[in-house]
Amino acid sequence: QVQLVESGGGLVQAGGSLRLSCAVSGRTFSRAAVGWFRQAPGKEREFVARISWSGGGTIYADSVKGRFTISRDNAKNTAYLQMDSLKPEDTAVYYCAVREGALIAYSPTRYDYWGQGTQVTVSS
Repeated sequence: QVQLVESGGGLVQAGGSLRLSCAVSGRTFSRAAVGWFRQAPGKEREFVARISWSGGGTIYADSVKGRFTISRDNAKNTAYLQMDSLKPEDTAVYYCAVREGALIAYSPTRYDYWGQGTQVTVSS
């Protein structure tokens, strides 16, 4: 059974930083990608970033480009989202997800496994 567990969320002032972690267990993926999504109250879940487990293919939403960095550590089966220069509009529940296969996908419906989410709140 595949499990994804996010951690690292919290309350931070605007301009601050947080690093989210996503620990994946239960399977080893030969070809897969990890995506980060977020969902603010009353809004749809939106794509934030993705990376292949091989380490390439990093893609960011325009709203976070230059401020967020996605990475992964295969030895630890963990993906990360480093978030710098945070803004109040970054406030949301952040989810990590795994998509099997090599194709790039931005829609949440294309991802196969999900974590429970971690709250990020940025105060002004």
